[in-house]
Amino acid sequence: MMLRLRVSFPDRPGALGQAARVLGTLGADILQVTVLERELGRAMDDFTVSWPGTVDAETVRDRLSGVPGMRVEGVWPTREIPGAAPDYDLLKHVAADPGRAFATLVDAVPDLVSADWAVIVSPESGELLHRSWQAPEAFDEGSGLVGVKVTDLATLRPAVLGSGRHQLMSLPVPGTSRHLILARADGPPFHRAEVDRAMRVLEIVSIMGRTP
Repeated sequence: MMLRLRVSFPDRPGALGQAARVLGTLGADILQVTVLERELGRAMDDFTVSWPGTVDAETVRDRLSGVPGMRVEGVWPTREIPGAAPDYDLLKHVAADPGRAFATLVDAVPDLVSADWAVIVSPESGELLHRSWQAPEAFDEGSGLVGVKVTDLATLRPAVLGSGRHQLMSLPVPGTSRHLILARADGPPFHRAEVDRAMRVLEIVSIMGRTP
């Protein structure tokens, strides 16, 4: 199985190696390391790892947390293929069929930021205009988005929110009143690096989608 691990640790020589050694003793194959931030003497990285079978996420969390100064921010499944370029693939498909730009976006953008699903919503009507196949059909109690209203998600700027068992990202679609909402159930809140990546792709898709 393949997991994403978000780990915070002191930004000093050897700290990254300590995390890699712990994962190695657990039988993990480290496929990719993504640097999220380096500031105030600490670093935060995402590890994409695979195991030959199933793994107890709590065991991984406990072993890594046993290293002095190391914190595990999240452990969750991921579909992202290390070394792939899903953002380029997404833009290629949009360029091939601009009329389906936003339908293509919601299908593909979750894999860019290890999200579970995506929708584009109209705040005025509450209608989900486009949705990935995993997304709920409406924001109601059955969707797991406890207490969330569409107007809560419709901010003027990118925002990260939590609701029920989901972590949410809300991005305004440029030039419209619509919003792109992404969600994941098992991972930590979306990092600003993930928000920035999704927003850049959304801006390009918005331009391509308006091309005659």
